[in-house]
Amino acid sequence: VFIDEIDAIGRARGKNANFSSNDERENTLNQLLTEMDGFASNQGVIILAATNRADILDRALMRAGRFDRQIHVELPDYKERQEIFKVHLKPLKIEENFSIDFLAKQTPGFSGADIANVCNEAALIAARKNKEVVEKQDFLDAIDRIIGGLEKKNKIISQEEKRTIAFHESGHATVSWLLEHANPLLKVSIIPRGRALGAAWYLPEERQLTTTEQMLDEMSSALGGRASEELMFKKISTGALNDLEKVTKQAYAMVAYFGMSSEIKNISFYDSSGQSEYAFSKPYSEKTAEIIDREVKLIIDTAYNRAKDILTKNKDGLIKLAELLLEREVIFSEDLETIFGPRKSHTRSEELVKDIEEEEKKHEVEEKKDTESSKQS
Repeated sequence: VFIDEIDAIGRARGKNANFSSNDERENTLNQLLTEMDGFASNQGVIILAATNRADILDRALMRAGRFDRQIHVELPDYKERQEIFKVHLKPLKIEENFSIDFLAKQTPGFSGADIANVCNEAALIAARKNKEVVEKQDFLDAIDRIIGGLEKKNKIISQEEKRTIAFHESGHATVSWLLEHANPLLKVSIIPRGRALGAAWYLPEERQLTTTEQMLDEMSSALGGRASEELMFKKISTGALNDLEKVTKQAYAMVAYFGMSSEIKNISFYDSSGQSEYAFSKPYSEKTAEIIDREVKLIIDTAYNRAKDILTKNKDGLIKLAELLLEREVIFSEDLETIFGPRKSHTRSEELVKDIEEEEKKHEVEEKKDTESSKQS
């Protein structure tokens, strides 16, 4: 017997009989618990269940005798992504000497469903262009579309807005390039995609552990966009909303969960049981809440000022990069290397960047040739 999304009936029962109780669901859960206890060991009935909210399941449901084994399925790693790509590429006609290894390296954090979507999207892109085989560039376009959304080249943006977007994205790119632990940049675009007016593509490291230095570098990189706007235009825009949300959550996690602050060291208020959802109060005092807020603000302000200092010291490079972005609309890590020199760090992800860039540039040259030939005809 397989029960999918078992959290629908297996959610932890309320401790307070008068609050947060759902009699119908709890009766269903009680009946399920009784039935699972009632199976004899020789009846040959095996119960399997799946959920992505294991933290909110009732403890009685998870004890030995009901579910003896718990298997945590993580996102596929590099080798596993290779195997998943092999499965989904079987029905497709792909170009000769195609590297599955290349695709697996370029899709960190993708689930099996995401990989299936990449293959399907790449096939659709190739079909629209009347190609006989699916090429590497089709897969790169598919990944861009899945991560960033559809290109909206016909979206009307004023020159002032375009310039703000260019400096915002250049700020991200500059800070991430000059900080050792920030994710290596792949490319930056000011072509609107989905709901975003510009985007930067990175190849994040598949880390098992993250240090304080790595988190602070990532936060400074995320705040580089707003810092660039303030530095260049002496004003800020709403374009940094997603960056601010990400940084705020990260800073609160550092202080309240990972114990990475100077005032609240080695203390975590993280509740892995999921019971905090039903609690009226926080597991700490008002005084501690004030300290957490103060520490979070200090971390974010420090990261922001650090980003601003980096951009101030490299203002000429920032302006060059933004002007280049306004001219080309898409720039690659090679362009940053020309302006700022090679990066300090060398990560596994960076080994891919040059390969991906070569493919992207070939594609751009081919597109220009096609455009010119169509104009001539």
